[in-house]
Amino acid sequence: MATAHVTCPLCEATCGLEVTIDGSQVARVRGDREDVFSHGYLCPKGAALGALHHDPDRLRAPLVKRGGEHVEVTWDEAFAEIDDRLSPIIAEHGRDAVALYIGNPSVHNLSTLLYGRAFYKALGTRNLYTAGSVDQLPKHFSSGYLFGDGLAIPVPDVDRTSHLLVLGANPLVSNGSLMTAPDMRGRLRAVRERGGKVVVVDPRRTRTARAADEYHAIRPGTDALLLFALANVLFAENRVHLGHLADHVTGVGDVAGLARDFTPDAVAPVTGIAAAEIRRMARELAAAESAAVYGRIGTTTQAFGTLASWLVDVLNVLTGNLDRPGGAMFPLAAAGQVGGGRKGFRHGRWRTRVRGLPEVLGEVPVAALADEIRTPGDGQVRALVTVSGNPCLSTPDAGRLAEALGRLDFMVSLDIYRNETTRHADVILPGPTALERPHYDISLYRMAVRNVAKWTPAAMPTEMPQDWRTLLRLTGVVTGQGPDADVDALDDVVAAQLAQRCGVDPAADRRGPERLIDLMLRAGPYDLTLADLEAAPHGVDLGPLRPRVPDVLSTPSGKIELAPEAITVDVPRLAAELARVPDEDLVLIGRRQLSSNNSWMHNLEPLVRGGNRCTAQVHPDDAARLGLTDGEPARVCSAAGEIEVPVEVTDEVRPGVVSIPHGWGHGGPGTRTTVAAGNAGVNSNLLADATLIDALSGTSVLNGIPVRVSPTRPPTGPRVA
Repeated sequence: MATAHVTCPLCEATCGLEVTIDGSQVARVRGDREDVFSHGYLCPKGAALGALHHDPDRLRAPLVKRGGEHVEVTWDEAFAEIDDRLSPIIAEHGRDAVALYIGNPSVHNLSTLLYGRAFYKALGTRNLYTAGSVDQLPKHFSSGYLFGDGLAIPVPDVDRTSHLLVLGANPLVSNGSLMTAPDMRGRLRAVRERGGKVVVVDPRRTRTARAADEYHAIRPGTDALLLFALANVLFAENRVHLGHLADHVTGVGDVAGLARDFTPDAVAPVTGIAAAEIRRMARELAAAESAAVYGRIGTTTQAFGTLASWLVDVLNVLTGNLDRPGGAMFPLAAAGQVGGGRKGFRHGRWRTRVRGLPEVLGEVPVAALADEIRTPGDGQVRALVTVSGNPCLSTPDAGRLAEALGRLDFMVSLDIYRNETTRHADVILPGPTALERPHYDISLYRMAVRNVAKWTPAAMPTEMPQDWRTLLRLTGVVTGQGPDADVDALDDVVAAQLAQRCGVDPAADRRGPERLIDLMLRAGPYDLTLADLEAAPHGVDLGPLRPRVPDVLSTPSGKIELAPEAITVDVPRLAAELARVPDEDLVLIGRRQLSSNNSWMHNLEPLVRGGNRCTAQVHPDDAARLGLTDGEPARVCSAAGEIEVPVEVTDEVRPGVVSIPHGWGHGGPGTRTTVAAGNAGVNSNLLADATLIDALSGTSVLNGIPVRVSPTRPPTGPRVA
């Protein structure tokens, strides 16, 4: 028996795990009580790490499609196929003829995070798509214009706050999102135990809402109206107190003018929250000893996602709670922390060919991908590379995208499964499991509620090539070096370039991610090396969050630019919503589940045990009005498509809302995910209209989609699972 201490890479919480290994078998996984950040906390996902490692459906050799069927081949054969078919497309049609889609799991994989950049840059296409445009781009957009850096995202200092206002987030289930914080239940309990208050605003009474002091059932998609009304009260009642930020903020007067029409009385009929409650919420926020406003996926995946994201931080500034203990603060990561300077932030440096949707942070909205494949002409996407993603389940108008993938001339996928997306690929390149690769959470520590650092060496051996070597081999293909490029030489180039940017000497005794992380640590703010972390298997505690303004700011003015025109230009569109009269039409929202993370964990039997969780939750009043019966199937229709799904009647959702979890709809020809197919559920993204987007960032609207629901007769075949 051997024991390995690892960091869980299956969600954003970065929990420490103690893994017991018996030969080649994972015997047990439990929380690491000595971990400096998670202190033994464990959720069902982490406990299933062994099931992922031993999953018989996991790919263990490359696959190439021949005669319409995938067959196992050698790595050399797979790369020869890629070179033979991808290189001519680039030569004839240019680099923009190849699109990239990067899925969420890539953020939890150090190889894809670090070496993916080298491959993407070498490919040089403007058709880069990620899960961010169905998830979080509005937050990057607003942070970019407020603070000058799209990656400078303040997080609640939850361990010291006395008032936490949460909108559209369910951290007790998600384990935090754009907020790295293990054991959120314990952290929220501590807020209340020290006399603080937790307030949740959400269309659904989530697990987090049930644990809060106060809950408000808002109408989906109206968060920006509520936030503006809170700001209106602060200005109207002279409760704006910038405090230590007074010399570091511009545009406060502009925000006051913009907020003038968004009175509590004006927004109450649209949001469904009473004007008196809005005023009380604003007063309590302003009066709290310390406070933080936090919005997540419910606020970013809606028609006014960027405005809502912006207003979250506007409120943190107006109450003087940005960048102070107990407020919303900027973490200082040990590695990979960038920013500074006065470059500012820009978006829309290029636009998609067909719909003209804007670039943000180097990527374009995935809502445009199907059109870019389907529409002939100069610049048409003819090839696609996916990295750890399943857009056929995770992106809008999923049925249309799946059809579009069948039109491609060539497709390559880096993935450990043959799923609903990779089944279309001509070549699938698998990678090692989480226990077979080293790990460091370079992105997530930049959003941690406490500054920590932890290195996880590979816990188990493997003959599978590490993903960084696969990506560098692909880099060799797209740079004309052929399928057998010298990977170590390319790695030396990547390390030398990073060392030059960091201003440190390149390490000579390491290779791959270990070398790059060592370079970043040595260039970081804590005088750390990788050797220091290797000597601390439970992590290094670097202390609570500290004020970082003005050093963290990268705006042209060097200040927090509270009313950037790139954002405020969309306020008139929001103001028009004040005249909208709510009716009885239903709107669709998503639903997070503790044992799930989007679409990529449903093939693990421990995580799909129990009853059917892929249901359409509706309020009893709506069920009675529409003739819906608990447990019976219903047809849910939108402008994009329709699905049939079992009904779950519950007062957890407010009237007028239908809630269906995201990431289901597994199985179908060509897939090999036995457990997922046996618990297929339905794909809610068949209802997501790709034309519905946040006007500023191009992010898809997944919350607040108009739908119609009607009962159906029980299906003649097997029940939807």
